[in-house]
Amino acid sequence: MIINFVTEYIPDIVITNDYFLDNYSISNEEIIDKSGIKERRRTQPIENTNSMAIEAVKKGFFELPFPIDEIDLIIGATYTPYDTVGTLAHAVQAYFKIEKAKCFTISSACSSFVNALEVVDTFFTAGKANKALLVVSENNSLYNDFSDPKSSFLWGDGAAAVFISKERCSDDDFEVIDVTSKGLGTVGKNIEGIYLRPSKGGLKMPFGRDVFQYACNYLIEETEQILESNGLSISELNYFIPHQANKRIIDFVVKKLKIDPGKVLNNIEYLGNTGSASTAIALAQNKHKFIKGDTIAIAVFGGGYSSGAVLLRKL
Repeated sequence: MIINFVTEYIPDIVITNDYFLDNYSISNEEIIDKSGIKERRRTQPIENTNSMAIEAVKKGFFELPFPIDEIDLIIGATYTPYDTVGTLAHAVQAYFKIEKAKCFTISSACSSFVNALEVVDTFFTAGKANKALLVVSENNSLYNDFSDPKSSFLWGDGAAAVFISKERCSDDDFEVIDVTSKGLGTVGKNIEGIYLRPSKGGLKMPFGRDVFQYACNYLIEETEQILESNGLSISELNYFIPHQANKRIIDFVVKKLKIDPGKVLNNIEYLGNTGSASTAIALAQNKHKFIKGDTIAIAVFGGGYSSGAVLLRKL
């Protein structure tokens, strides 16, 4: 499985920590101490989960190594849908008139991107698709309770589009060496740790400490396991992209794994937690940094709970 191109879309509206101080008496120092976040992005009223994904796809439209109508699989990944009937994937299919594609949207919280990538790989292996478009988009601000002192300041909005093929198509491709995931619905506070229930106040994290603990444990475990199963060591990694949930979690994981901090790609300080889109956005933002032979590990942890990892090599 080959990633041909990846693009991102970030909304223009910037919400600094001063917003939470001015409106909810949550100080800048408190937010940075708890999360490392200094600012995050928020959609305009005319934007939504679907429109952000469409804008991300537009950025890659003219740089694809194949015509967009050759795509035969579209998968959306989100836990913050604009519409639960006409899904994220269907909105992209309709906008770009990709008539012959299978089309559906999945959700496994912040692990959704990795799970969707694993689904693409399964379709390719089964001979049911050859070219795929994976769109991952989170409109956290739509569901966020900005007055919640526990987690309101964490969330940001953003999207990414990942163009994938079964065979290599260009000199800029990334090989997906491996992709793995775990369902963790029997672990810790699982479905109660963090949830989005619109009828009960929206996006909440009542058990932040539990989320923190298991996120650290499984980001470490997923990274170690995918490297070991592919005969690689931590020192052989060129870059590491952890889920951008919390800077404290990232720092803990990096220290425990003994990864050179210079190899870690972050965007949480200025984008906040963009959910399942976070690692795809970071990959897109840094794609011109990678050189031939670079090995990149992505590790994610999501509510519910769930986790996963991807191992890439720049071809």
